[in-house]
Amino acid sequence: MSTINVPKREEVSTTNQAIFDSLEKAVGFVPNLFATFAHSESALSNYLTLQNAKTSLKAKEKEVVNLAVSEVNGCIYCLSAHTAIGKMNGFSEAQILELRQGRASFDTKLDALARLARDITVNRGATNEAVLENFFAAGWTKENLIDTIVLVGDKTVSNYLHKTTQVPVDFPEVRPFETIEA
Repeated sequence: MSTINVPKREEVSTTNQAIFDSLEKAVGFVPNLFATFAHSESALSNYLTLQNAKTSLKAKEKEVVNLAVSEVNGCIYCLSAHTAIGKMNGFSEAQILELRQGRASFDTKLDALARLARDITVNRGATNEAVLENFFAAGWTKENLIDTIVLVGDKTVSNYLHKTTQVPVDFPEVRPFETIEA
């Protein structure tokens, strides 16, 4: 268990308190992982700016990347959060399980994106040339590639924060992939 607590509103700076208030209004609660960023005066604001930055990827496409990266990095918090968000974006449970494996047999273009996100993460950016060629052949652009790499970095930051702090998961928790029956 972590020695890092999830700070309450009164335990964070006034700048972070304002962000907590905005999150409460937008989402209905302050997710534990976001609250944990607030141990730093600037990390929560910086992370939310990155997460909400303009991108060529649509919301559903971002979830493809988020699920593939979080599975490779073994982050139960992010897998749980993005399973819920993936469902809100129209993915079925079976599709989410596939996306976590870095594939999407149900959509060729999303398959190329999932494979790329997984490959970038597994190989720490030393992307397999065939995976990259498949990505472009599926209709993705150089802009999409750059935005995908930025999103892999974004998700890796939150994955590492949770893996280090082990703060409680406050989304419906998914089981570790190795315990899911195929």
